[in-house]
Amino acid sequence: MGFWRRFLIFGWVSLRGGGGACVPLGGSRVLVCRRQLSGADNETLKQRRMQIMSRGLPKQKPIEGVKQVIVVASGKGGVGKSTTAVNLALALAANDSSKAVGLLDVDVYGPSIPKMMNLKGSPELSQSNLMRPLLNYGIACMSMGFLVEETAPVVWRGLMVMSAIEKLLRQVDWGQLNYLVVDMPPGTGDVQLSVTQNIPISGAVIVSTPQDIALMDARKGAEMFRKVHVPILGLVQNMSVFQCPKCKQRTHIFGADGARRLARTLDLDVLGDIPLHLNIRETSDTGQPIVFSQPESDEGQLVTFKTTSNYWRVSILLRLEKIRKSIIQEKTV
Repeated sequence: MGFWRRFLIFGWVSLRGGGGACVPLGGSRVLVCRRQLSGADNETLKQRRMQIMSRGLPKQKPIEGVKQVIVVASGKGGVGKSTTAVNLALALAANDSSKAVGLLDVDVYGPSIPKMMNLKGSPELSQSNLMRPLLNYGIACMSMGFLVEETAPVVWRGLMVMSAIEKLLRQVDWGQLNYLVVDMPPGTGDVQLSVTQNIPISGAVIVSTPQDIALMDARKGAEMFRKVHVPILGLVQNMSVFQCPKCKQRTHIFGADGARRLARTLDLDVLGDIPLHLNIRETSDTGQPIVFSQPESDEGQLVTFKTTSNYWRVSILLRLEKIRKSIIQEKTV
């Protein structure tokens, strides 16, 4: 009886070499033979698999003119990731006016940067046929929102999304940037992998509310960055507390200190607590981010009375410098 006829009649028989036990699978006619591998053979097999998998991965190539890339991510949508990315970019720019900062929105399906940065219009093309970012508050910005109508949904399959990500990464004339803050889409899917595998990333900031449901996905996001060897700068706990504007009573609507507990579990830093406040929402919706419009306001402050801009810029810059030094040490070893 021929092989394919036996396959159709009896099902697949897995033969992986001799020396192993044969066990019935779904009946006496179908056998699965397993071969026990020694420790050395098993290690060789693992290395071979890694070599095969690495062949299909793109080689990381820096974005021309960009020194350091910081990604802002979250496992769950609706936790204030884009608000965090915008204010982080402005805080880095506020630290040193001589440093150039850019903001890249790779959330193809739900771009928020155009509205939050009060920008409209289409990017112009340079002589080399590259898109020029739009500029506001001293921040160079690029987003899918500049390339489609504001109310038009992006109904694309995966290949088209990947093509758009490639264009946003490689076909933008950023000039010379010290920092590029990347607003990632929520989740741990194709876009996240494409960005982390295509460009070198200095560090990731993970945003979450204290709610258990959001923290579950935030942890998955942190584990994803660790698997792809992206340093995690720390966690931002957003919507940490609500203070009644009349009686001043503080209420932890989404729970108390959930992100801090997660940070301890993952051995990460907490970069700050952002309260749930009307001004933060209003300034984002009107395109006047609170770090720019109200940097010294009470609601703009984070832990221990440090203002949003001061706290974020110091925390992020210290972590980036630590990572830079560790990379230099690895190269000299």
